[in-house]
Amino acid sequence: MKEKLLEVVNLHAGIEGKEILKGINLTVGPGEVHAIMGPNGSGKSTLSEVLAGNPAFSVTEGSARLAGVELLDLSPEDRSHEGLFLSFQYPVEIPGVSMVNFMRAAVNAKRKYLGEEPLGASDFLKLMRQKRAVVELDNKLASRSVNEGFSGGEKKRNEIFQMAMLEPRLSILDETDSGLDIDALRIVAGGVNKLRTDRNATIVITHYQRLLDYIKPDFVHVLYKGRIVRTGGPELALELEEKGYDWIKEEIDNNAGEAAK
Repeated sequence: MKEKLLEVVNLHAGIEGKEILKGINLTVGPGEVHAIMGPNGSGKSTLSEVLAGNPAFSVTEGSARLAGVELLDLSPEDRSHEGLFLSFQYPVEIPGVSMVNFMRAAVNAKRKYLGEEPLGASDFLKLMRQKRAVVELDNKLASRSVNEGFSGGEKKRNEIFQMAMLEPRLSILDETDSGLDIDALRIVAGGVNKLRTDRNATIVITHYQRLLDYIKPDFVHVLYKGRIVRTGGPELALELEEKGYDWIKEEIDNNAGEAAK
């Protein structure tokens, strides 16, 4: 039986009374990379926000367990401490808060949650130097306020640096390729690949095949109208790149029409 790091069962969720996720079932094992693709409005970003605990979204049914722990019972902070990381599509700037202080607070909060001693200043700065190298993050950027004045590529690189520092069990990358040029994409994807182990897993949410040329998925899922309607290997992403989403939309809508008769 496949080992389960993340197990999502019949997840229904929405916002302001509108249902967006309509029964998501997804199992992710340790060491795996899963890509979630789909047209705009299909629920991809909603799934990431619901798993991370964004309070704007309401879960009406289902469960989501990370390493056996029910995420839906936890605050967003405790979901993070349990090992869930979300890389935002549009990382926010936090003026006046240095990256050093921000990351030290985040790392030590997780260590406290896990019953571990906090890192002292010397050990923390040593860890920062090691992890900066993973995504080629300049020391000047690491010393500035969080994302303030960063380019789009620098913000995304900074997100992967934060992921390296927190060492999550499950990383969700929500359109991390959005707005990146080829060089930035290579560095960000390279960082993700360096952080991959047989104990963690990654969910990559993307519209385009190009990111998957750098981050090789084990499984590709197509999300449409709030449900996962197709699952396959990397070849499915290539088929979507060639044909677009219309062929899947037509197939699913025709099947739904036949079932309704």
